[in-house]
Amino acid sequence: MQVDASAFVRAVLGWYDWSARKLPWRTPPGVQPDPYKVWLSEIMLQQTTVKSASPYYTAFIQRWAQVEALAAADQEDVLRMWAGLGYYSRARNLHRCAGEVVAFHGGKFPDSEERLRALPGIGDYTAAAIRAIAFGKPATVVDGNVERVVARLFAVETPLPGAKPELKRLAGGLTPRERPGDYAQAMMDLGATVCSPRNPACLVCPVGEHCAARAKGLSALLPNREDAKDKPVRRGAAYFALRSDGAVLLRKRPEKGLLGGMMEVPGGPWSEDAGAAPDPSRHAPLDGRWTKLAGGVRHTFTHFHLELTVYCAMVQTGVAIREDADPERCRWIMRRDLEGEALPTLMRKVIAHALESGMSKPGKG
Repeated sequence: MQVDASAFVRAVLGWYDWSARKLPWRTPPGVQPDPYKVWLSEIMLQQTTVKSASPYYTAFIQRWAQVEALAAADQEDVLRMWAGLGYYSRARNLHRCAGEVVAFHGGKFPDSEERLRALPGIGDYTAAAIRAIAFGKPATVVDGNVERVVARLFAVETPLPGAKPELKRLAGGLTPRERPGDYAQAMMDLGATVCSPRNPACLVCPVGEHCAARAKGLSALLPNREDAKDKPVRRGAAYFALRSDGAVLLRKRPEKGLLGGMMEVPGGPWSEDAGAAPDPSRHAPLDGRWTKLAGGVRHTFTHFHLELTVYCAMVQTGVAIREDADPERCRWIMRRDLEGEALPTLMRKVIAHALESGMSKPGKG
């Protein structure tokens, strides 16, 4: 089944003109948006849903309305505002990118994909999205929603991720020169609201007559995916120290690596060795009467599951932090101020588990 690219694009844009989602970063069809807002939203939407990203986007724009303001911000403030959104390397790159746009581009985002890709945190997809949406210039924008639409449109049965180059080539053949930004957003909306992963709404699809998968009865089966491998399980321990004045010991993680630059409840190494039991005498950040809490904390990262045993101790003011716990990166934070710290979701789970287990009143131990 051949796809008439011109007719397909007309149908998609006609549908978008009356059904476009109202999103906090989106301007009405035909209105040129602010490149800073497009960039910010696209970085937030990497590996995150619209529902999750929307309140973060609104908060960022309220605090840092222009790229110059974000570039001048303290990185720890950016991480604090990002906390809970996940993938914290994105937040660090967001801050670095704002700095480079101000320092090397006069506060203006470049409009070429090549120069956009040279900026921190901007890959092929994000560069294409910024070029098309922010500048109205032709670019092939392919996210997960677009991949799904194109796989069904052309009935591509090659499993993902191997089908990605073919899907991008096919998507490129559809990309229009007129209204490329609206078209890119229309394709995203189509995939998110009509051509959904499960139970696609083929009967109301604005481009159903062009769809090879619908003609073959394959819509619900495509795109194919290779069987996912089981994620390994890593285990470790977290040491929740509550001081007699109500302060909790936190430590800043190294800038590089998982959860880089974020605050944590100090802990030991994470291992896939099921027999490696946590040892407070070696890995606790300070000397104390460490009590192992019942239950634990489980968290899933992209490539593995993590199970943490939580130990708690009540300590007095003036207690010394062990040298191997890196005292320079440690801080005592009053419980009432924890909400404002750059704590990832994992560490908020650890703190909640500790407090719910009885570590809520100074002097208990």
